[in-house]
Amino acid sequence: MAAQSLLLTDLYELTMLEAYRAEGMNGCATFEFFIRAMPAGRGFLVAAGLAQLVDYLTTLRVDPDELAWLAASGRFDAAFVDSLSDLAFTGDVDAMPEGTVFFADEPIVRVTAPLREAQLVESRAINLLHFETLVASKAVRCALAAPGRTLVDFGLRRAHGAEAGLLSARATYLAGFTGTATVAAGRAFGIPVFGTMAHSYVQAHADEAGAFEAFVRARPRNATLLIDTYDTERAAHRVVALARRLAAEGLAVQGVRIDSGDLGALAVRVRAILDDDGFPGITIFASGNLDEYRLRDLVRAGAPIDGFGVGTRVNTSADAPYLDCGYKLQEYDGVPRRKRSAAKATWPGRKQVCRRIDAEGRWQGDVVTLVDDPVDGTPLLQPVVRGGRLVTALPSLEESRARLQRELGWLPAALKSIDPVAPPGPEISPSLVRLAEAIDART
Repeated sequence: MAAQSLLLTDLYELTMLEAYRAEGMNGCATFEFFIRAMPAGRGFLVAAGLAQLVDYLTTLRVDPDELAWLAASGRFDAAFVDSLSDLAFTGDVDAMPEGTVFFADEPIVRVTAPLREAQLVESRAINLLHFETLVASKAVRCALAAPGRTLVDFGLRRAHGAEAGLLSARATYLAGFTGTATVAAGRAFGIPVFGTMAHSYVQAHADEAGAFEAFVRARPRNATLLIDTYDTERAAHRVVALARRLAAEGLAVQGVRIDSGDLGALAVRVRAILDDDGFPGITIFASGNLDEYRLRDLVRAGAPIDGFGVGTRVNTSADAPYLDCGYKLQEYDGVPRRKRSAAKATWPGRKQVCRRIDAEGRWQGDVVTLVDDPVDGTPLLQPVVRGGRLVTALPSLEESRARLQRELGWLPAALKSIDPVAPPGPEISPSLVRLAEAIDART
């Protein structure tokens, strides 16, 4: 199914649209996407996925075959199905730029459009924003845990589907990874692509030394050899013997990779073998179920590892595999709306998030306020789409990476720690509190 499909939604979006049409309801509606609560122990989150959301909204069109399928399903009135034929997104989007640090209870995207449009896109909007934000917020912790090290996304093979693999490669790169092993992500997003070899390559050859030599000769400009198929230290000795012999031909081994066992201890022994035999320039790359905690421990222990392949635990955000998020109606037909469900109440109206940074570049807190009641600070939600059209070029992925690095610069050290921390909540402006109280008094 195409990513822009009308049918890539929950059934209740369409049933509501049919009911709205029967009632003649299609006034201007404002929905906001936000995270209700931070994952346990996390100090901050990273906004991501806006580029994919904007692409979805601005190219959304109805396929006649999809309408025919809806009509044949017998679920909907024929007149309603016909009414969808001209559906397109004609509304507005305001959002935090990708790479912005944010916290729970802060809207990161605001969608304002005719009700049927704003309602229909709910499921896909959450799908896109939630996933990339989830992965970027996990991946940035790896980057903080291993500063200065090469970090490569290894997550495609265990990602939850092809789109997840591509978008997680994008999200990890935004978060500070060096590149990805997913070739299609390199093409789609301009992300640097890295690769080594698999154990099967070594096993397919009659002997390990022969496999190493064949690979270097086939990849003379970029050969990293996987050395833990059989005996890691013995393989390291074979690498230096090969490197010494091939040096006379102008060929070099760029690196070795360790994928199992005690990575730190093995790296120490392999580094000694390489250095003692005169090859300090051969790098050591490690992989194998890594996350920010294992990276931190390896770095703290001084493991001589130059780079890491990080996959499953980041691409699935293993310790926090979802964010408690919502895309909720905040205003309809000019009237602010507020959900009051237990533990899921929302603040009403169209909102803005203002960030306060002092003259020394230190973060002083965020304030959530109404758009027509500005407070001191830098407004974070910026105009992106007006009338269904992009009004300003979205930042490139490189620019979003740079934004995140600037954001991390003002973030307090305690919040950047991967140790458990109590995250701050935003201040709620008095005008927003008064509006909520007024709505509660009459509903």
